Amino acid sequence: MTKIFTNDIKKVDLVVLGAGPAGVAAANVASKEGAEVVIIDENSSAGGQIYRAPPNEFQPQNSFKSDEFREGEKQRNILKNSNVKALFKHRVWSVSSDLVVSTVGPNGLSSWHARSLIIANGALERIIPFPGWTIPGVIGLAASTILLKSQYVLPGQSTVVAGCGPLLIAVANGIIKSGGKVSAIIDLNSKSDWIKAFPRLLSRPDQLFKGMSWFANIMKAGIKLYGGHAVTNTKQVDNVLRISIAPINSAGSILDSKNQKIVEGDCLAIGHGLFPSTEITRLLKAKHIYDPLKGGWVPLIDDDFRSSIPGVYIAGDATGISGAFSAVQKGRIAGMAAVRDLNVMSSQKYKAKIKSELIILKKNENFGKAAVRLMKFRPELIQTITSETIVCRCEDVFRSEIDEAIESGARDLNQLKAWTRCGMGPCQGRTCSEAIEAILASKVGSRELAG
Repeated sequence: MTKIFTNDIKKVDLVVLGAGPAGVAAANVASKEGAEVVIIDENSSAGGQIYRAPPNEFQPQNSFKSDEFREGEKQRNILKNSNVKALFKHRVWSVSSDLVVSTVGPNGLSSWHARSLIIANGALERIIPFPGWTIPGVIGLAASTILLKSQYVLPGQSTVVAGCGPLLIAVANGIIKSGGKVSAIIDLNSKSDWIKAFPRLLSRPDQLFKGMSWFANIMKAGIKLYGGHAVTNTKQVDNVLRISIAPINSAGSILDSKNQKIVEGDCLAIGHGLFPSTEITRLLKAKHIYDPLKGGWVPLIDDDFRSSIPGVYIAGDATGISGAFSAVQKGRIAGMAAVRDLNVMSSQKYKAKIKSELIILKKNENFGKAAVRLMKFRPELIQTITSETIVCRCEDVFRSEIDEAIESGARDLNQLKAWTRCGMGPCQGRTCSEAIEAILASKVGSRELAG
């Protein structure tokens, strides 16, 4: 890997990438031990996706201040009152093997040579393509949360919410709470899937109660909920989206394609779960494993959140999807492990401090694992991707082109990229890679070959 040479590289003990719950926790605990810490995030303030702050110009009224808003303010105040150097509105464009992190921000370029690096860049949303997923009015569940939490804007006047996992219910409840209308909820999970998740959800009764109150709001609003169904097609007729749905089995296979139902709205908010963001760990050539119960490909880490790369630690959902509450403990443990390895903290003090963190982490991870099961990847959903469906929207690559490349001998993602340009657009495969991997794996018989 090419090293970055510049006359203006600032040396620092620790660089933390990402200012969500894990990154803030890691930076804060390391700074308190006396380490010189820099935290970098492309957003304008801390909080990550779940605790995303509204623009500085917004002054939300108390009635709009949700639990997530208040927790986000707490996170931002922690960082503000610490000795951590925070670089917001900075995009990381290079991380080299000698731990030089290069960014571009409001004042131009900057580079930081870290003795240790903590990667806490969170997760990405999975959306499996289907005919009509690129038309106006179709957006991701994660995009809907940004509109609701940060901009105080409804996704649509009449929104169909579809996909799986707790985010599905959170978005529907957020729309109702904000005075909007939810036309229908299309859930990949059946009632039995939710019942199976219940024992693990009991590990966090406070969050379970919150989720049950969301369900109560949905039922009170009289919203039709289609459990065990998937969106198979969306068409725009005048200003209305006509959304076809069909029942599925646990693997995502369509059970009755000839007898589909139609639901309507002016917006479709859809998401098929989350998967860890691994762009940086893959860039550094860290070892990864495929674990569906963690959301897919994850970096290999030890009990102290060290990666296979010396000096590089991973925290939060980047280690596997388990939610914001687990992310805090993961961040704190990774931060303390980093400063211990830098001889800033003694091993004895480290062992004493992480005992309580591990207890809390275990409880939070039980809850998080239930959430992951509810948004697990369903490989047979690729049945909804017809040959005329765009899979890579950045480069307008159709399913037929991907199939043709595989039939012609492409056996890994790099070959598919070279032959079709899939994953080579502005998002660099963040949107389409999961679907392309699943298509490739279905043809060659091993998900490992797709990785």
